[in-house]
Amino acid sequence: MSVGRIGLWAGVAACTATIAYDVVQIMQLLDLLHFPFDEMLIFGTSLCIVVPFVLEVLALHHSTSTEQRFWSHAALLFTMMYAVFGTANYVVQLTTVIPAKLQGAAAAISILEQTPHSLFWDYDAVAYIAMGMTTLLALPALRRDGIERWVRVSFLAHIAATVLAGVVYFSPNYSNRLLLLGLPWAITAPSFMLLLGVALRRRDGRD
Repeated sequence: MSVGRIGLWAGVAACTATIAYDVVQIMQLLDLLHFPFDEMLIFGTSLCIVVPFVLEVLALHHSTSTEQRFWSHAALLFTMMYAVFGTANYVVQLTTVIPAKLQGAAAAISILEQTPHSLFWDYDAVAYIAMGMTTLLALPALRRDGIERWVRVSFLAHIAATVLAGVVYFSPNYSNRLLLLGLPWAITAPSFMLLLGVALRRRDGRD
């Protein structure tokens, strides 16, 4: 399978997982999901984004010209940062925190629970800021014509959405109303993942 085809299918998978995450997040806000299913689904869908997104950015790096490969490599490094912090958080929540809460032992593992301004809240913040940095650093690796021009636009939109998400994460007073400030992320993330995947497939025929 070609690098471009891998990039396309990884982008589709990452986009689909991100949309699933968005749906679960909206259902949580509307109080349509309750423990433990809300947490299982939110962390489960988040975990499903990691591998395809890493493969998509890896495909970008391997399809980028030598002159611009420094930037795609830098983007890949931040993608790995996203993967490490994100996976550490989601696995701990799914395999340690949720089972402990179901067994009535939440107090014993409270330090591990992702709540506003907790340790794993910060892990989550670092993960998604690193994803935003991926799009920032990958910009020079993209062409300025064709579909890659639109990928650049989606990257810029996602960078702006990441700034808003940072406000949500680090604001002293978190609330569900404040969470709505991060709504653009729910649109920009799946959009740039899908567009990048399509662009990588197009590179197969162009290069």
